[in-house]
Amino acid sequence: MVANSETDEMRECLIDCLRPRLKELIVVDRVLDLIHFIENEQKERIRQKARNDGDISAADSLINAVVHKPHTPGWFAAFVDALNRGGCKFAADYMQLNLPTPEAEAENENCVRLIHLLIPSLADMVTEEVCTHCFSKKLLTEDERDRITAEIGNRGRRSGARELLRRIVKCPPGWYSTFLQVLKDTEHHVLYNELTGNEDKKPSLKDKPIATGESPTSAESCDGTESMEITVNEQPMDQATGYTEHVCLMSALRRAEEVALEVARSPEKEITLRDYQMEVAGPALEGKNIIVCLPTGSGKTRVAVYITKEHLDRRKAEGKPRKVIVLVNKVPLVEQHYSAEFLPFLKNKYKVERVSGDSQLKISFTEIVKKNDIIICTAQILENYLERANSGEDEGVNLSDLTLIIIDECHHTQKGGVYNHIMMRYLKQKHKNKRLIKEQKEPVPLPQILGLTASPGVGGATKMEKAEEHILRICANLDASRIMTRSQEEFKKEQRKIIVSVEDRREDPFGDVIKKIMTAIHNHAELTPTCDLGSQNYEQWVVQKERQAAKDENQKVRVCAEHLRQYSESLNLSNTIRMQDAFSFLNKYYNEEMKKKTAPEEEHKIQITDTERFLFNLFEDNKKELETLAKNPEYENDSLSKLRTKILHEFSSRDEARGIIFIKTRRSAIALNQWIQENPKFADIEVKSAYVIGGGDQSVVKPMTSAEQKDVLKKFGNGQVNLLIATTVAEEGLDIPACNFVIRYGLVTNEIAMIQAQGRGRAEDSSYTLVEVKNSGVAEKECVNEYRKKMMNKAIQKIKSLNQAAYEKRITEFQIQAIMEEKVRMTKKKQKDIKNESPSNVKFSCRSCSEPICTGDDIQIIENMHRVNVTPQFRKLYIQRENTTLQERLLDYETNGFIACKNCGQRWGSMMMYKGIECPCLDVKNFVVNLNGKKISKCTKWNEVPIKFSAFDYAEHAINMTMSDNSDDDETM
Repeated sequence: MVANSETDEMRECLIDCLRPRLKELIVVDRVLDLIHFIENEQKERIRQKARNDGDISAADSLINAVVHKPHTPGWFAAFVDALNRGGCKFAADYMQLNLPTPEAEAENENCVRLIHLLIPSLADMVTEEVCTHCFSKKLLTEDERDRITAEIGNRGRRSGARELLRRIVKCPPGWYSTFLQVLKDTEHHVLYNELTGNEDKKPSLKDKPIATGESPTSAESCDGTESMEITVNEQPMDQATGYTEHVCLMSALRRAEEVALEVARSPEKEITLRDYQMEVAGPALEGKNIIVCLPTGSGKTRVAVYITKEHLDRRKAEGKPRKVIVLVNKVPLVEQHYSAEFLPFLKNKYKVERVSGDSQLKISFTEIVKKNDIIICTAQILENYLERANSGEDEGVNLSDLTLIIIDECHHTQKGGVYNHIMMRYLKQKHKNKRLIKEQKEPVPLPQILGLTASPGVGGATKMEKAEEHILRICANLDASRIMTRSQEEFKKEQRKIIVSVEDRREDPFGDVIKKIMTAIHNHAELTPTCDLGSQNYEQWVVQKERQAAKDENQKVRVCAEHLRQYSESLNLSNTIRMQDAFSFLNKYYNEEMKKKTAPEEEHKIQITDTERFLFNLFEDNKKELETLAKNPEYENDSLSKLRTKILHEFSSRDEARGIIFIKTRRSAIALNQWIQENPKFADIEVKSAYVIGGGDQSVVKPMTSAEQKDVLKKFGNGQVNLLIATTVAEEGLDIPACNFVIRYGLVTNEIAMIQAQGRGRAEDSSYTLVEVKNSGVAEKECVNEYRKKMMNKAIQKIKSLNQAAYEKRITEFQIQAIMEEKVRMTKKKQKDIKNESPSNVKFSCRSCSEPICTGDDIQIIENMHRVNVTPQFRKLYIQRENTTLQERLLDYETNGFIACKNCGQRWGSMMMYKGIECPCLDVKNFVVNLNGKKISKCTKWNEVPIKFSAFDYAEHAINMTMSDNSDDDETM
């Protein structure tokens, strides 16, 4: 026993000595499932670490788990075996002291350095082809190939390329030479020459054209510092080829380093503030917490950059710690603030980094905070790491680590928002500090706070008193000592504002047919609407009817309500865009519904109810008439006609017109863009349109990725696009170049959105136009918003006129109230989060046909996110369909499809591939949930179901599948 103990201690010591290298060489997702002595729960935590912080941090946790006592017999050999079988042979060699020579390590460091420097260029490869060739040459495992393919599908080729590069550099000796051969075989000649230092660049269709005088890496200088978690070791090459390759490698490395150095040394811009900007920055330069309230386009962010520089310079001179974090509420804003504002002005003096959910930086956020002076990130990332530090899960980040927090669009610092969660931590500590000071104890240092907004709004207030209270609460939440605005007389001249009224159609035969169909459905389902068809109130009424019918298992009413929603949407499209867009939408919907009722296998018949047959026939009977009417321009809506006139006027009367049209829905934005692109009159005056829509997945319309949004905005910035059709995603924050006209087409929300939209028209002589649309009530809402805007400005002035003592008294009262309300909220949340319901008490039934499907016992959870049902019984209840969306996107490398009810065709979720195993992944909104006999019809998220599902046991399921396959083979024999 003593001998074994001593041996174990020696092995622990060996692993600790080798830890830095092992962390770099271990690929956690390959190795983890092969280590039998680590508990499943601990494995799940390590996987979570890998997803959040990357392989290096997760590998450290894995090593901790391996060396944790007491040891199981044979633990060391099992670990080495797992490394070998998991494709981490280098790491296994180190464990067995088969170490490479120092020369070999140095050579590989150069290989890695070169790949790192050339990421911006290498990311432009045709990743699908390179991935296939790397797999065939054993640079990638099958699992790695699948992961890269999934990354391409989810985030695009460039992201897939970065994932591929991370993987291949951990391959056995010879990976670099093999990778060069892959680039040659796939005709990436420019990339091949960059990696070999060859000046003669052979052109190829696979290579992107490089502008004259532009170096391959400087074309994307902002990405030049992207980090990769890669460190490898490569054995010496053959003498002849080895020397040649070494010379080529060193030549390429020198060139890449020169380019990187040139980018880093590019002159730092000088920050110059206008008088009004310097005035609003004043208190912040003295270290006070303030809100800077300036109109869109007045340079709020530039003020923040200046305050940041002065803050860092001052604290550096005083020898004090310095750390600035810039918080934004949208992913595209991270890159925007980084590359357009903070990096150009501060890069020579301070380390600037950016992190978001789309970021490729997969090292720990804690490490990023430690290593940089300025970090720009989405607010949720900081909140997550503050919570980690608070819960003791790991080191995390503390508010005391930071010295200045800048909060962009700070009017969102209200109840329920992530900004408010962060500031609530601040306020609690601030009031604890008061107690510590009274007790003559050292207070916890807190950062300075700087809030930025174009408009705090009035929070729906109708009286001045309530408007003041709303703004004071935001000031209290941000612990602002003052709210700073530009002097009223300095405000720039107001835009020309035009409200375009429209007339009702004299005739609307298309709309009349739609309403006739809807009336027939009402009669069939015995429904009596109490509001105008197609109105917002009608939409809400239909949604309520559908939910109640699903709960009552009244399939007749539920299906009718679902179809009425589509007809209501088509009425809105007809009133907003073209009748043919409305018809196309309906026609596509019914084609999709018919497909749902068609089984992939001919021998299986999907049930069609009498109500469904009635609805299909009703549309079919009216389809021809609707199609004919949709083609008749005589009946087009007046709103579209007025919009056409307005666009033609703007582009005809200006030398260089550039404008934005704000519209309500994603579907309308896409349809309007199509109408503009198909209209020859717009082409004649060189209107080049594109749309930009949100990235959330709440809508049935496919969202835009942040990369797609960025691409459209870039084209709008350089003039390739001169008319942007946008949903509300473009109203706030995004840096959109100066426009000379803004049109809100049937869209009015609140006074904040109105001010933001007006601010998009930054050019001289810009105009702001509101075009009415039937049932939108926009003219009346705009008048209300104008009133609220004036009330907001008066309320701000009234707050500014308060003496400081009275102001601070009110702020303190609101802060104490907020802290007390937060305590009550957290108590309720803890009670709600206690998921003590037995899974067997929860039953799920199909939302469409009410057939019982499964209980909570049958559902497992993967990676704390995906709810799957892999039971043999469930497999008999669904059919699998191809994902037509993926087909439309021409992603032939994605095989995941939908799963749907075998009985009625209702979609239940998707088929996800998890480590080579198909797992039916369920979406709770497609089911009616029965909890202890009480039906819940409006669950839209799994966290609304009070159950803690068991974790998916990959190893156990894989064994069961293997046994099942063997059993089938035996029966066949």
